Amino acid sequence: MNLQTYHTFAVASKCSHLAVLNSLAMLDKLSESRSPIVIGGGSNIVPFETVSRPILINQLKGVTVTERQDHFEICAAAGENWHDLVMYSVENGMPGLENLALIPGTVGAAPIQNIGAYGVEQSKYCTEVEVYEWKTKARYILTAEQCDFAYRNSIFKQDPDRWLILNVKYRLPKRWQPAIDYTPLKALRELSDVNALQVVTKVIETRKAKLPDPEHLGNSGSFFKNPSVSDEQRELLLERYPDLVWFPDQPGFSKLAAGWMIDNLGLKGLKVGGAAVHKQQALVLVNQQGATGADVVRLAGHIRQRVFAAYGLQLEAEVQLVGADGRYSLDEALERVGEQ
Repeated sequence: MNLQTYHTFAVASKCSHLAVLNSLAMLDKLSESRSPIVIGGGSNIVPFETVSRPILINQLKGVTVTERQDHFEICAAAGENWHDLVMYSVENGMPGLENLALIPGTVGAAPIQNIGAYGVEQSKYCTEVEVYEWKTKARYILTAEQCDFAYRNSIFKQDPDRWLILNVKYRLPKRWQPAIDYTPLKALRELSDVNALQVVTKVIETRKAKLPDPEHLGNSGSFFKNPSVSDEQRELLLERYPDLVWFPDQPGFSKLAAGWMIDNLGLKGLKVGGAAVHKQQALVLVNQQGATGADVVRLAGHIRQRVFAAYGLQLEAEVQLVGADGRYSLDEALERVGEQ
């Protein structure tokens, strides 16, 4: 079956079996076979060869809201569109998620990747994730602590074939403070009384200006993670690259802007086959003209090699690379596709 329309990079790709999950009643039947590779909106994957494992498209729907004395609880099914949930919460007076607007994908993908933008991660508000365990056929709740959230990481990403995410619960406090410390949002500080609708509008405007719309140009958003380095290593790099963009991380560490490093090497517009580095945002790889998954893997490998040679840092792919038997690291994918 053709996978091309089920992921936002839109590379030509095939799988041996594909099913759509829109009812919990389907779970037991599905779990009788080999555990599938689960796809939500397909906004964070690149298939690079024919996939032999079953593919499952999670389209579970439903949103419930419970109002408490000092907060709102939103429980959303994994197949719900993430941006739609953000807008629903803001427009109904439940702020908190506005910095995460226009991130493509589904609610179920949010905790897997622990999505984040403009100083806010979904883990700030996530309290519970309901899962289905393929091996035991059991449904149960994982607390936020059990999810082991970290920068673009979680227990779900560490063990991707163990669970299927069914529902995600968020707690949004009624006493809200805007998160507007990142440069694109700092202009809002000039307003006397910032509200969540103003923040979400600015976030959407910024993302649209910086990032290509996958409806018009296939991509999976930011391809690489921003690397974390010690403050000492950051200072050494700043001596060589005074304009290096960085952000505070946990105490003693800093995050470096991978997009800046790629851009500084003059790699915007670089092409391998039909895949290219986006001309406006170097952290985004795009399907410029009939790219194959192998084109994307080779381009990512070349970028990583150039960055390591210049800065001594090994970039890690944020996008999941899907091959015949599941998800592969960039090194593994490069070995499978070869150099040419």
